[in-house]
Amino acid sequence: MTARVAPIRRRPASWPALLWTAPALCFYALFALFPLLVAVYLSFTNWNGIAQAVWIGPANWLHFFSDPLTLHAIGLTVEMMILTWVLQTPLSLLLGVFMAGQQRYRAVLSVFYFLPLLFSTVAIGITWVSILDPNFGLINVALRALGLSSWARGWLGDPGLAFYVVAIVIAWQFIPFHSLLYMTGARQIPRELYDVAEIDGAGRLRKFFSITLPQLKYTIITSSIFMLTGSLTYFDLIWVMTGGGPGYATRILPLHMYITAFMNEQVGYGSVIALVLAISGIALSLLLLRVTGFLRMSSQLEGL
Repeated sequence: MTARVAPIRRRPASWPALLWTAPALCFYALFALFPLLVAVYLSFTNWNGIAQAVWIGPANWLHFFSDPLTLHAIGLTVEMMILTWVLQTPLSLLLGVFMAGQQRYRAVLSVFYFLPLLFSTVAIGITWVSILDPNFGLINVALRALGLSSWARGWLGDPGLAFYVVAIVIAWQFIPFHSLLYMTGARQIPRELYDVAEIDGAGRLRKFFSITLPQLKYTIITSSIFMLTGSLTYFDLIWVMTGGGPGYATRILPLHMYITAFMNEQVGYGSVIALVLAISGIALSLLLLRVTGFLRMSSQLEGL
């Protein structure tokens, strides 16, 4: 005789629950959905931000896919995305695992690692502009003092160097945040795994690649999503350091959107760029979640 299982009945949402969520829904609709719909409308218009908007249909969208300056900005954005991920991921991982140790000196050093998180982006940009000054900047002064004057450069004035210098500064700014993620993940790894590995004679490198790295799989995925989607929002630091120059050497897509919409007074075309950035960020996040299997995440401690 088999027991009959009663079907699960979903309780309808109660009025108190709807009232509690109403402020959040209103806030989201007012500051997220409504501006998005306005941007969609403006993307089909020609508007300078002051006069009346003129409906021009899909002309802005067609121009987006044929504008060489925009295509150049897209290429720089993809390059910045890959370069900053390559710079940040290994350093953040190593620093996070190092700081996860229980030794007191590691905790003291962690204070210095997290200092960039305490500064505003504008302050960081101004500081690095001073450090990289070709005449009085700390880097060139130090190179000349060491007899390496031939190595001194106009770091932000050289079109071949400015992009990579900005990428290094961006990585320096955000490495502490991602190190914190890895430190938290590393501290969740059971000590028993390392004890068993030591009994089997495993060294530090073996334990890192066989235990630490696999256990940090989902932390690496989370950090990578933050890095890659965050690269679509880099604006303020680049604006302070180079303004998109020299020439167009550091004019990535978010900066190109700002210059197009607010400085060149092409708000309709700028809205197209903004929408492409938003759609790209959402699509990239969903793609990474799908490819990495993050949505099917299961406990890595199963069987312990």
